[in-house]
Amino acid sequence: MSRENVEFNADGTTLRGWFFHSKGANTPRPVVVMAHGMSAVKEMHLENFAEVFASAGLHVLVYDHRNLGASDGQPRQEIDPVRQVRDFRHAITYATGRQDVDSRRVGIWGTSFSGGHVLSVAAVDRRVKAAVAQVPFVTGHGITRSTIRGDVLSDLRAQLEGERRRLYDGAEPTMFPLVDENPFAAATMPTADAWEYFTKAAAERAPAWRNEITFSSLERSGEYEPGDGIHRISPTPLLMIVAAEDVVTPAEFAFDAYERAREPKQLLVVPGGHFDIYTDETIFATAVTAARDHFAHYLA
Repeated sequence: MSRENVEFNADGTTLRGWFFHSKGANTPRPVVVMAHGMSAVKEMHLENFAEVFASAGLHVLVYDHRNLGASDGQPRQEIDPVRQVRDFRHAITYATGRQDVDSRRVGIWGTSFSGGHVLSVAAVDRRVKAAVAQVPFVTGHGITRSTIRGDVLSDLRAQLEGERRRLYDGAEPTMFPLVDENPFAAATMPTADAWEYFTKAAAERAPAWRNEITFSSLERSGEYEPGDGIHRISPTPLLMIVAAEDVVTPAEFAFDAYERAREPKQLLVVPGGHFDIYTDETIFATAVTAARDHFAHYLA
């Protein structure tokens, strides 16, 4: 596929990404806007999905969230879901302003943390005509409670209160590791599969990725509840793709959210854990084919 480096304005911050031109396009075509998961960058397997969508006749916009990867924004490695959701909508505005895009046919795709953004954006932005949320982050409260021991959580909250005071007094943000190979370490995702995925992907394809986020990002992600508005996505068609053995964004939360979604909706459950959907060829093929067909059907 033909791929173009692009940039666009998001409330004064320049975001950068790739625009994949659809195969055989000679008239304005539908577009799918895509974004990566927590702390990741676009090089972490997103082009694999984008190329499949583009080969099906869809333009695709893939970009890095603010403060991460090739995009501008300070402080670096800060993850703010509210700003990221707004930026997702700026990405739609940029894409639909292109002469080669049919602005009436917009799809959005997100994975992990950005899977939650898809739920948030589709619930309020009626420019979206089809949505795919892959292994989505549905509830910050639920994930925090399920992955962090109660005694550790109490200490963490005290530290976050201290961080608020430090930042108020003008200090630089404290950084916190995203992954660690030690499951008992203080990290956002202290699981073996997260460590293996991020470190391998960084070594092989994403040297811009950094194994850290600001400490405040933990607080913001823990307060994020994109599943709360899932019932408002209708009448936009929603496809949720859930990994049966996911412990990063636990499948039980996704199933609960899906029950609260209204028609038209579709659920695809794939085997494996959170990261197998990117790295296992069979699971990837199942997930990307379902997403491609969803967009092809509803954006045709």
